[in-house]
Amino acid sequence: MPRIVYLIAGFIALGLGGIGAVLPLLPTVPFLILAAFCFARSNEALEQRLLDHPKFGVHIRLWRERGAISRKGKQAALAAFAISIAISLLFAPLPWSLAPVVAALIGGSWIWTRPER
Repeated sequence: MPRIVYLIAGFIALGLGGIGAVLPLLPTVPFLILAAFCFARSNEALEQRLLDHPKFGVHIRLWRERGAISRKGKQAALAAFAISIAISLLFAPLPWSLAPVVAALIGGSWIWTRPER
């Protein structure tokens, strides 16, 4: 894939991560991990800025080195799943309200089995 495509994808992922930093239920770190991946293939200076970030850099490095998710990150993800399930059960008709339950069971079990620091 051309470098420009990776660069554009990196900026899109960075933007979504930035939005996720201020909006609840939208993840931040997964988008920043994706941005670092894209920048590694297009612009090493931008990748290094993400890796050196005081708050998010440690999460990116942990994921790259060991596929690890912090306990706090796991708890936040599971809390977001719980909120999504509650909202869907309140407002969506059956069987559509069960879709977040299935997603939480699959995604949550995968997240919880990742190593920690």
